[in-house]
Amino acid sequence: MGKVLAIANQKGGVGKTTTSINLAASLAKTRRRVLLVDADPQGNATMGSGVPKEQCPATTYEVLLGLVPIETARVQTEGGYDLVPSNSRLSGAEVELIELERRERRLRAALETVRHEYDYILIDCPPALNLLTVNAMVAAQAVMIPMQCEYYALEGLTALLNTIRKIRETLNPSLEIEGLLRTMYDPRNNLDNEVSAQLKAHFGDKLYRTVIPRNIRLAEAPSHGKPVIGYDMQSKGAQAYLALAGEMLRREQGPAA
Repeated sequence: MGKVLAIANQKGGVGKTTTSINLAASLAKTRRRVLLVDADPQGNATMGSGVPKEQCPATTYEVLLGLVPIETARVQTEGGYDLVPSNSRLSGAEVELIELERRERRLRAALETVRHEYDYILIDCPPALNLLTVNAMVAAQAVMIPMQCEYYALEGLTALLNTIRKIRETLNPSLEIEGLLRTMYDPRNNLDNEVSAQLKAHFGDKLYRTVIPRNIRLAEAPSHGKPVIGYDMQSKGAQAYLALAGEMLRREQGPAA
């Protein structure tokens, strides 16, 4: 059964979607079977995967409302992973979900039918602690938190950790923090280093050793509808996400590996 990871941070612009796309492609590169679920109405993970979001006949919206099975909505990408796309229709799902039974568990139920087909299922969450994010966290076994090393990021992290704790207490007792990922990292910046040291002291092994640097090629890749490893394999951004995939796989295998 595939491991389900929610990639979440209610703060926008921290590299959440960039991480979702490039981690999916990097895991696929290691011959893992990967499904990426775009749970953000902006549909950036869909576009960044080379799928035109407004031309998708079925999306995460239809899956959550039970209008189509997830098998119908998923599409293959050139990055080597499958994708459940998203577009602006999903922004209306929250209102419609409120009236449905088991509204927090809709995504979990949908994914159960395909979990056995994948090694990893990644969910790109919206930049908000809303019902879509709750669905992702109830469906997930663990949460990966991408974050910039800046002062306000620590403040936002507290709110996110509280949400994870509440979901663990009420809806998903097995939910864990998979790890914190430092993104857009610049070792020359004193604040980046200070915040990084605080994260290391507070989270210890939960902080990935891999850091994602600021990188032009990484920023350019989405406009070409490609993960960075399909755009410029030799770039620092591509190498960083391949390293992250490697670190994740080593963690899964345990200390003996």
